[in-house]
Order: sequence, then structure tokens, then C-alpha cells
Amino acid sequence: MSVETEAAQAAAEAVQAEHARMWDELSGAELIQAIADGRFPQVSLVDEHIGQTIRSAEPGRISLEWTPGGHLCNPGGTVHGGYVAMILDNASCLAGASTGEHFMPMLTLSLNVDYLRPVLAGRTYTVAGTCVHAGRTRMVANAAITDAEGRVLAQASASVLPNRAFAR
Repeated sequence: MSVETEAAQAAAEAVQAEHARMWDELSGAELIQAIADGRFPQVSLVDEHIGQTIRSAEPGRISLEWTPGGHLCNPGGTVHGGYVAMILDNASCLAGASTGEHFMPMLTLSLNVDYLRPVLAGRTYTVAGTCVHAGRTRMVANAAITDAEGRVLAQASASVLPNRAFAR
């Protein structure tokens, strides 16, 4: 093995060890913020597919930037309602996860979406999620998509629960 290969392998192992440490030690909000800052890898490839970027997190509150691509549009030319629901679900789940002592992905029990205005591809929106009840077994969160003018395009309320498969 070459010196360069050994150095690259050692660097990769150090990064992996740092990510493992962060997973074990950071709170839910801290880990979500680390993802936003690029210090921790995305948990899912879904974010890239739908155009979601985490901007900020604090306990009980998260902010996403969403730029949906044309591949998410329905035949009518607007972003399909299922993708609108997906981003609202993501925001609700992340808001719930931000309240934890450690990050734990959430499972959605229910999601109620109100579609208020069309969402168009190629534009950037803000998606805010707020956890309004952080119970041990069930959480309730709200999320809203707003445009550059501050108008709400869609909103949702959700019940989520921690995915105990990730408990530590």
C-alpha cells in the first residue's frame, strides 16, 4: 500500500470516528445543525432528490430551504402534492427529532396537510417546523412552506414518534 493510500485511509477512518462520536454525543438539535453546517453527512439521499437543504436547528425548531426541481411536477406544471406533503413531513419529523437528547429519526403517525397556493419548480421556499408537544412516545409538530414574499403556500400538522430502532 502506498504512503498516499495509507494517509487517505487514515483520514477516512478519522472522519468516520468523528461522525460516530457526534452521533453518540450530540443532542438532536446539535446533530441536525451539524448536518446543516456540513460537519455530518446527510442521513438520507431523499434530501438531494427533492431539493431540501437544512438551514438551522434548535430544540423544537428547524428551518429548511427547499428548491423543488421540475422532476417533482405533476402534469399540470406545479409541484405534486405528494412532494409538498413530503417536505412538510420532513420538517415535522426533524422538529420532533430536534428535541431529543440524541438524534433519533421519527416515524409519522399522522399528517394533515392544507394546500393553500401552488408550489412551483425552480423557486426557493422556506420550510419551518415547530414541535408543539415533545412527549416521550408521541410528538406533535407543525410545518409551513412560505415563499419569498412570506406567503404560506401549504401547512401541516403531524404526530410523530421516535424510531426506537435507532435508540442508544
